[in-house]
Amino acid sequence: MIPRYSRPEMTAIWEPATKFRIWYEIEAHACDAQAAIGVIPKENAAAVWKAKDVEFNVDRIDEIEAVTKHDVIAFLTHLAEHIGADDARFVHQGMTSSDVLDTTFNVQLVRATDILIADMDRLLAALKTRALEHKDTVRIGRSHGIHAEPTTMGLTFARFYAEMDRGRARLVAARAEIATGAISGAVGTFANIDPSVEEHVCAQMGLTPEPISTQVIPRDRHAMFFATLGVIASSIENVATEIRHMQRTEVLEAEEFFSKGQKGSSAMPHKRNPVLTENLTGLARLVRMSVVPAMENVALWHERDISHSSVERAIGPDTTVTLDFALNRLAGVIEKLVIYPDNMLANMNKFRGLVMSQRVLLALTQAGVSREDAYKLVQRNAMKVWEQGADFKTELLGDAEVTQALSKEEIEEKFDLGYHTKHVDTIFKRVFGES
Repeated sequence: MIPRYSRPEMTAIWEPATKFRIWYEIEAHACDAQAAIGVIPKENAAAVWKAKDVEFNVDRIDEIEAVTKHDVIAFLTHLAEHIGADDARFVHQGMTSSDVLDTTFNVQLVRATDILIADMDRLLAALKTRALEHKDTVRIGRSHGIHAEPTTMGLTFARFYAEMDRGRARLVAARAEIATGAISGAVGTFANIDPSVEEHVCAQMGLTPEPISTQVIPRDRHAMFFATLGVIASSIENVATEIRHMQRTEVLEAEEFFSKGQKGSSAMPHKRNPVLTENLTGLARLVRMSVVPAMENVALWHERDISHSSVERAIGPDTTVTLDFALNRLAGVIEKLVIYPDNMLANMNKFRGLVMSQRVLLALTQAGVSREDAYKLVQRNAMKVWEQGADFKTELLGDAEVTQALSKEEIEEKFDLGYHTKHVDTIFKRVFGES
């Protein structure tokens, strides 16, 4: 991923130097396990650890690979340059390249997921803070982009919190799904390496042994992992889209923080654009872009092929780096989001009581009017608000058929805002618990 949308902690996981360090640790731990069961001399296994403080030369490995055309062999050759050919001759004993590559990839994905879970925690904290802050800040709810009925800004934040909380739970499950390793040799039969080696290496690397691998770890695990990241990206876009709508000039119920000295347009000095949430919408597309290739990686030829390899070299770093950046950007947007309660109230009253139509409809049916007739009575008065700018309550009070069924006091009562917010506390307890 380009540096503009990257954070150093996540990109470090995918640096070549980090990858080679993990390769080395896998090989060294495998040697320890092989020595423990008498397959290789203990002194040779111990000698491998002479390189534990070595900073592997990425350029040198690339130089060797240019000749060998094989990345793992190039690394093993470079390792032998550090520990000596004699001590290195037992390294990679009974293993195949995918043992190293797949186990390393999953180690990287696990480490990346730990960062993503921390990112989710920051975002959840921000959403909860703003939800509690605006629990009773009334705003109009919209369906199809059109005024529907009153809700609160706190419920909007709480809805996004609940969605992201589900995303976090899925991410934890995806971490468990991907946290497996395989040191099972060619075609996964353990013919040339004892299963105890796999168990030892996985324990040392924070993984569990893959129950059955071929020459690769099954890619349905990775499909599920990247699908989870795609769902979280869609949730990010969901929040970002709402903020973009709220920042529209005609709405202006909230807007991204606009810092001193910030410029909104090269041509129009007055502009304050929702650039961060627009950016998040785009980044979400990049994350989701990895989902279909990850699904297509599941079907490999026989015990293995490498059609998945080129895909994963790209989507592994790009997707986790992008999602890490996006989650932190969204958290920052929520933390500093500017809210305009007065504009929310003004918007809700723009159509002069029209949003109370359902309450009047229900009251008429309860008063003995058929639902069809009640709908007609309410709609004909509502249309005057749309078309003539009339006041809804005034029109109802002037409609003889309505007042025949409902008293003035009953009609007046149907315009109480508190009616729509009476269960906010109940919803908050469902989302956030008793606290």
